[in-house]
Order: sequence, then structure tokens, then C-alpha cells
Amino acid sequence: MSFTSNVFETRTVTMADREETIVAGGRNLFPLLPKAFDGIKQIGVIGWSSQGPAQAQNLRESLEGTDIRVTVGLRAGSASMKEAEEVGFTEADGTLGEMYDVIRESDMSLLLISDAAFAENYKEIFAAFRPGSTLGLSHGFLLSHLQAQGEEFPKEINVIAVCPKGMGPSVRRLYEQGREVNGAGINASFAVHQDVNGKATDYALGWSVALGSPYTFETTLESEYRSDIFGERGILLGAVHGIAESLYARYVGQGMAKDDAYLNTSESITGPISKSISRSGLKAVYEELDDGEKAAFRKAYNAAYHPCREILEEIYDDVASGNEVRSVIQATRRHGTYPMGKIDSTDMWVVGEKVRADESRNYAPINPETAGTYMACMMAQVDLLKDRGHPYSEIANESIIEAVDSLNPYMDYKGVSYMVDNCSTTARLGARKWASRFDYILKQQTFPTVDAGAVEDETPFDKFMSSNIHEVLKVCAELRPSVDISVVPTRRG
Repeated sequence: MSFTSNVFETRTVTMADREETIVAGGRNLFPLLPKAFDGIKQIGVIGWSSQGPAQAQNLRESLEGTDIRVTVGLRAGSASMKEAEEVGFTEADGTLGEMYDVIRESDMSLLLISDAAFAENYKEIFAAFRPGSTLGLSHGFLLSHLQAQGEEFPKEINVIAVCPKGMGPSVRRLYEQGREVNGAGINASFAVHQDVNGKATDYALGWSVALGSPYTFETTLESEYRSDIFGERGILLGAVHGIAESLYARYVGQGMAKDDAYLNTSESITGPISKSISRSGLKAVYEELDDGEKAAFRKAYNAAYHPCREILEEIYDDVASGNEVRSVIQATRRHGTYPMGKIDSTDMWVVGEKVRADESRNYAPINPETAGTYMACMMAQVDLLKDRGHPYSEIANESIIEAVDSLNPYMDYKGVSYMVDNCSTTARLGARKWASRFDYILKQQTFPTVDAGAVEDETPFDKFMSSNIHEVLKVCAELRPSVDISVVPTRRG
């Protein structure tokens, strides 16, 4: 994919067999933001859920000293008003107001409300936009809903998207770390869906740079929502939860002590496996193992790949058809009677809380069976997105980088609920819906195959070793800031 900018320097990078155009970020680009936002005097940040607090604060700091104002818009009487005030947005100085008023007053409004709220209120929201203004999204969910309704965005406005490849708290935390390390932040994709004034691309790039994105790559709104909604149900949230639960039960059933079972599952994934992938690539995990461990890795990988791929194919088809979006809307309507329940009360996560609190605990090992199972699912997701025509940057970020650099650190810090429930409602629902499917299929198909010694087909592992995703990750690593996310306590908005 290729684009041009009138403001930012672009780079062409070779991703395996494809070329992509990107913009490398950094605080050195902040002086260019007024030019990028030409004609924009107020940016409205609408909503205060996962992304809202992070994006509002990052934009405000990046635009400090300019004449561009960042204003938060919330529903009248919203409980989040107090939280926005606590970080410096106030009605008195015009940086906090009722959401429809803020949309009407803003030249560019970033809609960061819940996906279900989009579905229920999009007509009223669209009516508040002035002709020639800009609608910004950080998720393509609304496009899918409009397609299902046979409707479109208003023709007289710009429609753009900037989609950080991480949860809101990570977007904020890595931006803060970027004060010491230029370029620290969360990668982002951008899309221009409608451009009515010829400035939409630079608006989107300016928005991404202001959020602190180390590099920004192009996608389409449709490609984004398919990969994003799919990915969070897959390896990013749902699958990793199901994998960890199934392996924990397996190891405890084999006689492993519960503390050790937690170390060999959740902490193995979020600790040494994720760190090796982040710093040295996917193959590094396998190469760190001895010969016996490599054999166990291969057996687990080959046994897990196709069962995981089967579930991932179903998820992708449900997202592409609109079924998954409808499911989210329907579930949200039920929340008055049946709100989302806890997901960290099983034995595994109770044990995990005790393990994490023990400062003298042993370091988690790279368990070869855990690594093989987890990475088979990760690669099944990579391969599926490649087969469905997604750009390599999107594939790498939605399947690997976001997992190991943004999400897994939160599970490592406080368990699965802390990771999942710091994400959007759509993501939280998807993780709850699909985790059990991965848990089930691994118990029913993968582990019996491993135990029976019936893993004869080495094709999945052979394809893993020769995959061009390794070349892609090398390019991504060159663009990655030299900082690991430092997880600190955060509150959901």
C-alpha cells in the first residue's frame, strides 16, 4: 500500500514480498502537527472508555503550545466527567462538555465511545457533524454496522481512522515512556475512508503522530475491523486465555504442583516466550530450547495448528459476515439483565494471584509444550490473515506485536481479567465468547494427539520455519523503539 503526505516524510519498506509506505513517528515531529491539522482549531475526543483517556491526554500534550484545543465530550451526567476532570479537562476552560455540543463545535471529532453506543446512536451523532468537518474512528466496527443496515457515512465529511495496536492504557503508558525515549509508543494503522477537502491523509497521520505511534501504516477501514475484531477473539485475548486454561488443567492433571502449573502456562507465555518474540523474533523461542525440548515443541505445534486454525476460520467468517458485530450489539442490550461476569475466579487465576504476590518465586521457564501450542495458534492467525489479503504490517501488529508488547504485559502483571477488561466492550465480549472454544478444542483434539504420539504431519512446523513473517518482523523490529512497556496500576475510564 502506498500514500503521500504534504507534511510528513514517508518511507517505503520492504515487507517480505511486498512494499509498504509508512511514517516513522517521534516527538521530533510534534512541531509539524499544526501544519498537519491545517484548518482544525478544536479536536473533540468523544468518550472515556478504554481509548478515550489515553488519546485525549496524549493529544493535549503533543499539541501543547499550539492554538489547537483538545476537548472531551461525554454524555450529560456521565460518571466519567469526574475522571476527566481529575486529569485536567474542565467545563470552565472549555475542554470538557456534553458530547453532541462538542461534536458540533469541533472541526475534528474522534468517536471513542463504545461500539454498542455507535449502533444505537449513529444517526444522532452524524447529524451533529458540520459539513466539511472530520469524523475520526479508532475501530472499524461502525462501518460493519452501517453495511449491515445498508447505510453509509454522511457524504459531506471526512471519515478517517487511526487505530492504535494496543489497549488504551498501553497507548498512554508508552507515550509517557516516550518522554525519555523518543519514538516510544504503540504502532497504529490509519485509513482514509472519505476525503472531502484533500487533507484527510495528513489529518490521520497527524493524529497518529500525536498519539506517539513509532510507525504508522496504511490499511482500509474494512480490513481494519476484520483483522481487529478477529484478532482480539483470537491470539490477542480469547485464544491466549483458552490456551492458558487448558494447559493449566492438563499440567495439574499430570501431577504438576499448581504453582508450577501457573508458571509453566500463563507466566511462561507472558514472560520468557513474549520477551523472546518481542526482542528476537518467533524462531528465537524455538532456538533457545535443547534437543528434547525442541521435539516437544514441534509435537505440540503440529498437533495444535489445525485445531486452532479451524476455530480462527470460523471467527473470521463470523466477523466478515457481520454476525460477530450483531452478536456484540445483542449482548450489550442484555447487559441490563445479564452484565458481564468475572473471568478470573477459576482455580488457575486464584493460584496465579498468589504466585504473582510471591516475590521469591522461581522464574517462569519456556515450557516447550506451552510454547508450541501458543505459537501454533499465533501462526495460524498470521497465515489466515495473509491468505485473506491483509497487509503485512497489519498482520504482524494484530497477531504478534500487539500481543507480546501491549497485551501480555497486563496479564503478566495482574492476570487475565486485568488484560481483557482494560480493553473495549467489543473485545471483552469476544474474549469471553471464544476462549472456551479454544480451551475445548485443545482438550478434545490437540492434547490426545500429543499423548498418543500420533503427530506424524510435520508440515505446520516446516511452514513455520520457512514463513516470510520472520522477514516482516525483522523490519518491524528496526522500527520498534528501544523500550519495553512498564506496567503501572491504571483505572478504566
